[in-house]
Amino acid sequence: MINGTNPIILAFSGGLDTSFCVPWLAEAYGRPVVTATINTGGLDAAAAAALAVRSRELGAAEHVLIDARDEFFERVLKFLIIGNVRRGQLYPLCVGAERGIQARHLAELASKRGATTVAHGCTAAGNDQVRFEIILKTLAPELEVLAPVRDFDWPREDQLAYLKERGLPAPAGGSAYSINRGLWGVTIGGTETLDSVDSIPESAWVLSAGAFDSARAATEITLGFARGVPVTLNGKSLGPVELIEQLEQYGRQYGIGRGIHLGDTILGTKGRVAFEAPAAAILLTCHREIEKLTLTALQQRVKEQLSLTYGDLVHEGKQLDPVCRDIEALFESSQKRVTGTVRCLLRTGNVFVIGVESPHSLMAASRGKYGESTGEWTPADALGFSRILSLPGILHTRAEGD
Repeated sequence: MINGTNPIILAFSGGLDTSFCVPWLAEAYGRPVVTATINTGGLDAAAAAALAVRSRELGAAEHVLIDARDEFFERVLKFLIIGNVRRGQLYPLCVGAERGIQARHLAELASKRGATTVAHGCTAAGNDQVRFEIILKTLAPELEVLAPVRDFDWPREDQLAYLKERGLPAPAGGSAYSINRGLWGVTIGGTETLDSVDSIPESAWVLSAGAFDSARAATEITLGFARGVPVTLNGKSLGPVELIEQLEQYGRQYGIGRGIHLGDTILGTKGRVAFEAPAAAILLTCHREIEKLTLTALQQRVKEQLSLTYGDLVHEGKQLDPVCRDIEALFESSQKRVTGTVRCLLRTGNVFVIGVESPHSLMAASRGKYGESTGEWTPADALGFSRILSLPGILHTRAEGD
């Protein structure tokens, strides 16, 4: 615990922006700074210990580590999986979706420490500033929110110079790439992502650098789902966090889940970011396949429409809006029969679904075989069905005339 009152609670990732914020806030406001790292994945024991050391070296009065991985899954990732959410049909919201959980813990920590101020290291050009502040203002509107990098427009090179002048540690990567890592994947921003022309270099990939350099034998895995939630990997029951972490280790070796997302920012501009999300790529592919086997066509259609809206709301930091609870309720209702196993083959850059089984298979429920034999209908029924379906076209042609 720190001495004194009213500290500034700083969301701390250990990157350049938040490292800079520690001494700058202490100097500018003359108040103790408490760094808070909310672990939503991608942080092992060694990295956590290194963050605590960095925080002390930068002059923080206290460092707090909060493990929120299970909460992140239950409140957010579970619904991203159930919804098969991929922004722009590509990006699985692998970083950014956790900002709501992190903001919640910042507000709770501020209350416990008697703090009236929280801070973050976001810039004026990104999405995270909006996500943090929407959640913080919704949960604790009385809190003062500081964003030194944004509010005083500190360029990265000036932040590095500031730390160097004071003999304070800077991140090993310097300012070359901005890296964010979580349970659902990694995002990487650099000079190449500032426009739409080139990819980042092979060496810049965090999880899968070199994965395409040589051939690797394929690996078959089996995922088990219960009511839409992944529960087993290769027949072994695992908690969702451990299962996702193990899938990441499988997938990263093959470069699965790599991409560069070009899309619309919350601010209304176009933005581009490289990402690696091997576990997300595998789980979303497999979950969608078991849904195809167990959900009706109308269930899938309605879900897909709501998934687009839900993904937008999470992307924009609006997870606390009551409509998200409504969508989540429909998502969970839709998963009552989404239980079974999916076998897939992991190959370089690719997830190939071999087959899927479920006790609630709608395919197995039919007596007919697609393209081969009728079941609950007769050939005459099929002829009449085709005639009825052709009526709109017939009437349109007739009405159009010559």
